[in-house]
Amino acid sequence: MISSKTSFIALIGNPVSHSLSPIMQNAALQYLGLDLIYIAIPCKDEDLELVLNSLKKINCKGLNITIPHKEKVFNLCSEISPIAGKLKAINTLKLNSKKEWSATNTDVEGFIYPLKTLNLTKKDSIILGSGGAARSVIQGLINLNFSTISVISRNKSSLDELIKNFGCQIEIQGLLNNDNRAQNLIEDADLIVNTTPVGMKTTKNEEITLPFGENFWRSLNSKSIIYDLIYNPAPTSLLKFSAEKGCMTIDGLQMLVAQGLKSLSFWTDGLEVPFHIMNDALKNYLKNK
Repeated sequence: MISSKTSFIALIGNPVSHSLSPIMQNAALQYLGLDLIYIAIPCKDEDLELVLNSLKKINCKGLNITIPHKEKVFNLCSEISPIAGKLKAINTLKLNSKKEWSATNTDVEGFIYPLKTLNLTKKDSIILGSGGAARSVIQGLINLNFSTISVISRNKSSLDELIKNFGCQIEIQGLLNNDNRAQNLIEDADLIVNTTPVGMKTTKNEEITLPFGENFWRSLNSKSIIYDLIYNPAPTSLLKFSAEKGCMTIDGLQMLVAQGLKSLSFWTDGLEVPFHIMNDALKNYLKNK
């Protein structure tokens, strides 16, 4: 029951209308019996500072930050965790004892959650795309002790920047998507992660598409695990294609839930919710849509 004493946590981004975070977070807050709700607030670039400063003064307990504010929010925080600093991206804030924003990033924890039980030490990996999501994936693969990380992208400048940023931790091989050497990498890869938006559900009826086109995937074999960060539609065209080849597949829903669990723990000073509470809420919602 929402009352005048109810506090809230908010997702700040633009757009936010498509977000599934309110579904899973409200299920978790209800399970914990907290007088808290989770809402999504659209926020334009030019309003970010005003919105974050205003939220300090009302009964807001924490925030999730999404596109396009994950980097811009740095200047508005008084405390930044080492992982957020390393990734140059923030996705979770809470107010500290001085009523200032304390920031972290839970995306790495979210990404590695479905991979933790698999023995992937010293294995070979490929990341498709060199945008913001690729940073969390690279850090996750480093944490899991992969022996090689190759990044394949259309964008040379962002590819070069990624390689430079992680150079002190691991040597990353970067290739453009039309490089013929990519076929050998795909044939030998133990894990391939798609961080591009190709295959995401949109309002338009688009043709079935695979990242970098179907020909790019011609050397894929059944021993590879294919992990697509996209969770809507489920399965994506890439995961359908990979399953038909006999590959193990993972969609982005587990990452979404796992990073959400980590954020919730950050806001509530360590409270935890079983994974299935959030996961079931999302699955039921998507099934009935």
